[in-house]
Amino acid sequence: MMLHSDNEIIEGLKRGGSQRQISERDLYKAYFYLIAHGTKKYKISTEDAASAYSDTIISLIHQIVNRKFEGRSALKSYAYQIFSNKCVDLLRKETTNKRKAEYGIPLDSLVYELPDAARNAVQQIIAKDDYSRLTKMLMEVGGKCKQLLLFFEDGYSDKEIAGMTEYNSAEVVKTSRLRCMEKLRTLLKINKR
Repeated sequence: MMLHSDNEIIEGLKRGGSQRQISERDLYKAYFYLIAHGTKKYKISTEDAASAYSDTIISLIHQIVNRKFEGRSALKSYAYQIFSNKCVDLLRKETTNKRKAEYGIPLDSLVYELPDAARNAVQQIIAKDDYSRLTKMLMEVGGKCKQLLLFFEDGYSDKEIAGMTEYNSAEVVKTSRLRCMEKLRTLLKINKR
């Protein structure tokens, strides 16, 4: 149950000082039930839901203080939307991590059960094989992509790469680099062992 109205909380946050602290506390308590809601609706752990809730409140406070919250909806609706987005982001992250695990080399977990000398030999073979596959795929993405990705791998920033190449700006470099990475990922998936 809300201790203060939306307007009182908003004004308290904007005012600052001890009033801001009171308003932050009230805002945090007001929608605490979202944690339980998140565990049920999104099937996430209580810890993840609490983390999403804390991020929600921080984001909401930031938007109110910086006058980005326009008051077109009630705080409750706005907080719920932010919280839902945070939960969905957690699910996406979890799904992506699971996918990465599925595409991993199945030998990795078994390698650690080998004696040290054998483990080192197997790890070197895997590293050489991965490197040769990557080198082959870099040849297939094209000259510009290869050059761009190698510069980035060497630690150059997008701005530095733009200065060394024919790209107009760091933003163009970033966009091109992301496209090249996507091409490379696609090739690696297609040419998977």
